[in-house]
Amino acid sequence: MQVETLILGAGAAGMMAAAHAGPGVLVVDHAKAPGEKIRISGGGRCNFTNMHCDAQAFLGGNPHFHKSALARYTQWDFLDLVGQHGIAWHEKTLGQLFCDDKATQIVAMLRAQMDKAGAALWLKTEVKGLRHADGLFHVALDREGRRESVVARNLVVATGGKSIPKMGATGLAYDIARQFDHAVTETRPALVPLTFDNARFASISGVSLPVRAFVPGASFDEALLFTHRGLSGPAILQISSYWREGEEIGLDLLPGLDLAAHLKAARSGNGRRALTTELGAVLPARLVGLLGADMDLTGNLADLSDKRIAALAETLKDWRQKPSGSEGYRTAEVTLGGVATDKVSSSSMMSQQVAGLYFIGEALDVTGWLGGYNFQWAWSSAVAAGRNIANGGR
Repeated sequence: MQVETLILGAGAAGMMAAAHAGPGVLVVDHAKAPGEKIRISGGGRCNFTNMHCDAQAFLGGNPHFHKSALARYTQWDFLDLVGQHGIAWHEKTLGQLFCDDKATQIVAMLRAQMDKAGAALWLKTEVKGLRHADGLFHVALDREGRRESVVARNLVVATGGKSIPKMGATGLAYDIARQFDHAVTETRPALVPLTFDNARFASISGVSLPVRAFVPGASFDEALLFTHRGLSGPAILQISSYWREGEEIGLDLLPGLDLAAHLKAARSGNGRRALTTELGAVLPARLVGLLGADMDLTGNLADLSDKRIAALAETLKDWRQKPSGSEGYRTAEVTLGGVATDKVSSSSMMSQQVAGLYFIGEALDVTGWLGGYNFQWAWSSAVAAGRNIANGGR
C-alpha cells in the first residue's frame, strides 16, 4: 500500500498533523482507541492549552527552537477550533483551560478534523520495521496480527516519549531518530511527584498548602501536596522538570507572608500564646506537628527573641528537602529531553538529514510547564509539519 504521508501515533500531535497534511494520509497507532492520553488528561477534562502560553514556559537544549511553531499556531488558534466544534470550556488557574464536559470532546474534534481531511486511521497496529530507499519510507506493520507493508513519501513521528508506559509508551521515536543519524538528548521523567526514603511525610499524607518551590534558576508558586511516598501537587510537578537527583529543593511554606514581622506583631499582641498555636493559624496543624519534630517550636511567643524569630522565619521560608528520587515514568506527565532539535527545522519540524522525515510533539527535546503548555506544543508542532507537507515542502 502506498500513501503520501504515514503518521506514527494517533495522539494529540499525530491527529492534529493528519488534519493539516493534505490528501493521502494514514495514521497508525498500537492502541485500541486514538487520543488515550488526551482522554485521561486534566482529570478527564483535558487541560488543552494555556492562555499565557509563551516561549519562556518551555525547556529544551535549544531555548529558541519552539518559538516559530508556537507563534504561527497559537493558543488562540486552537481556542477558535474548539469554539467551531461547540466545546464549552473554562479557565481554572494561571490560564489553564479545560473542557466543561469531557476530554473525549477534544478527541472527537480531532477525529472530525481528520475525517474532513480524508485521513485514514489504523489502530492496534505496530511498527515492525522501517527503511528509507529511493526517497520513500518503507514501513512494515503488524495490523491486528496481519502483516502490512506501507510505502510513504513522508513519515511523521508522533509517538511521544516514555511517560505512562502502562498506556504503551515506548522509546520508538528515539530509535527512529538514531536510525537516521539524529542525536537523542538525555531523557528523564518530568512533571512528576518526588519521593523520599523512610516514608518521610507519611504521617501528614493528604495535607496541602500553597508554597513557592524553587531550585537554582526556577521557582513556582503553586500548591504542594504531601503524600505517603513524598511530595506532589502542581508546585512539585513543575519544579521536578528542573530538579536533578542528589539536589535539594527549597520550599517557602508561607509565600507572601513576612513571617518574622507576623510573629513579632503576635508576640506584642498576645505573648502568652504558644508558638505552635500561632503557626497553626498560618500553616496546617499537622504540618506544624511534623515541623516540631525537626526544629524547636516549644514555648510561648513572649519567649521568642528577635534572633530566634529571624532564624525560624528563615527556615520556614527556605525549608530545604532532598528527594531520593521521583515516581518515574509511571506517573510522569511528560518526558524531558528527546530527539535533539539541532538537525530539525524549527519552521517545519522536518529532518535536515532526511527529506520527508518529521518529528513532532513530545518526541522532540521540547518540554512545557504544567498547565496545558505541552498540549499547545503538540498542536503547534503538528500544524507546522502538516502545513509543510500539504504545501509540498521538502
